[in-house]
Amino acid sequence: MCPEPHLNWYYYFAYGSCMCPVDLKRTLGEITSAYVLGPAMLKGYRLGFYRRSQRRNCGVLDVVKDPHSIVEGVLYHLPWRLSDRLDEREEVPNGGYRHETVEVYCNNRRYSNVRTYVVVDKLPEELAPNDWYFNVVLRGAVTCGLSEQYCWNLFHHMNQLQQRQREQDRLRSGTIFRV
Repeated sequence: MCPEPHLNWYYYFAYGSCMCPVDLKRTLGEITSAYVLGPAMLKGYRLGFYRRSQRRNCGVLDVVKDPHSIVEGVLYHLPWRLSDRLDEREEVPNGGYRHETVEVYCNNRRYSNVRTYVVVDKLPEELAPNDWYFNVVLRGAVTCGLSEQYCWNLFHHMNQLQQRQREQDRLRSGTIFRV
């Protein structure tokens, strides 16, 4: 087991757009790639798009407890001074996400007392990501070295959600005609 983080630092498990250090830099205002410890696994959870982001106008990722699943993501070791900015990004003050303390595995080590974020008010069904969010999540997953199989599964899941959304939009707009 890894020692507890120093008081001025904390561990953060990212599984969505924050996996991309370039996108995280945009929010935190400094280069974050130096804080990446590596690809990590969160056991007992699965991914889902159970939140509508007003800012991004699409479905965004969440983790949901599921004893038979694993979520891959990125483990960061961040300076505490960035905590408030990360909370703002995740809309903690507005009830978007909340902190959840988890245990993850990274580089064959177990890290406990790791912060991640979970959606407060989950949608009843998944909502598709837009193209921008789709691309930034996939870029982060590939850049930070998540397993090839996981990246493909993530791609296919997001693609299926988008296809379902397009089909629903076509049905609503009446562009599908029955013969």
